[in-house]
Amino acid sequence: MTNCFFFIWYFFYGDVMKIKVFIMLFFFLSIFFVFRSFDKKEVVAVDKEKRGIFVSYIEISKYLKGKDAQEGKEEIRRMVSNIDELGFTMILLQVRSFSDAIYPSDIFPWSATVSGEEGVSPGYDVLKSFLDVCREENIELYAWINPYRIRGDEDSSDISQDNPAYSYLNTSVVDINNGIFYNPASKEARDIIVDGVKELVQNYSLDGVIFDDYFYPNDTIDLEEYDAYYKMHSNVSIDEFRFNQVNELVQEVCQVCHENHTLFGISPDGNIENNYQKHYADVKKWGSSSGFVDFLMPQIYYGFYNETKAFVSVLNDWEGLASKVELLPVLAFYKVGAVDNFAKSGSTEWLENDDIIMREVLLTRNLKQYQGFSLFRYDYLFNPELYTSTTMAEVKNMKKILK
Repeated sequence: MTNCFFFIWYFFYGDVMKIKVFIMLFFFLSIFFVFRSFDKKEVVAVDKEKRGIFVSYIEISKYLKGKDAQEGKEEIRRMVSNIDELGFTMILLQVRSFSDAIYPSDIFPWSATVSGEEGVSPGYDVLKSFLDVCREENIELYAWINPYRIRGDEDSSDISQDNPAYSYLNTSVVDINNGIFYNPASKEARDIIVDGVKELVQNYSLDGVIFDDYFYPNDTIDLEEYDAYYKMHSNVSIDEFRFNQVNELVQEVCQVCHENHTLFGISPDGNIENNYQKHYADVKKWGSSSGFVDFLMPQIYYGFYNETKAFVSVLNDWEGLASKVELLPVLAFYKVGAVDNFAKSGSTEWLENDDIIMREVLLTRNLKQYQGFSLFRYDYLFNPELYTSTTMAEVKNMKKILK
């Protein structure tokens, strides 16, 4: 016993060097066990992460409208090649923006964005042409849909008779109020949307379908339906009613996609409060339950110094609510080199820095449910007319972490 005490005394007090060695050993063992105590996470390898770019109806109209089949297909190949050469692996293509289609459909008319006039064919299948080139370049293609919007203004004069909205004008199925929209509480409207998705996933070998953040367009669109519902369900508030209408649509679309071996996801407003106060998008349920979505792509369009919504805090909020689905944040490349008037004291951040996207990508890679990221949108990366003084530096810095 005496020898034991002597050994301990000698180890700790008899030799300064041994004390230093002990401290170092204790430190490294502590670090080892701390890391061992963390829950194991499946880390997405950098070269396997999904890297998406949104191609909207604005780009489709700019580059394809008025072109014949050969010219259009050449433009499509150029666009896909640009995305591939930058190191991105996924295109989110807006196939339906105004109750229309960039492909031959038995439900929706040809989009004016590809031909110049709704209902008039451009002479080729735009979606198939994108899909063909994407397959050659090993690029995933997701069909991006705006489910409820019919027009961005109140002018219904150019809605073709082939548009399913045409026969519902002047009914409760279609609402005209700062735009023209399908009523989310209308069973007829929901059937049109679901049938449209079914047609897409049955006719095309898509990697996924995605809805954007536009759900309830205003606070009066469904009052007639809610009044009828309230007579039989007086314990259900109008907010609960609205969440239920959107959730029913989301569940039906998810089921249709899964039946056809296609992923389904939503790109909601990055501001979680807006989803509950304005859009009636139940992102917490979607992120923590099965049967709604496979992935969420929140539009986290904020800088690090945004006084209203700072990027890091918003990212953490999304990680907290998405426990059962994949997360692929969408980042605001369109803000590069611009003033962000909604950021208050952080309004000049995007002007003064040229590595914001790079730093945001690095942070998103720490998300537990991380599968990748996307940028909004194509033109801000590839159209010199929209370049700012920091665009190319931002691209150069971003490319450093895409290897």
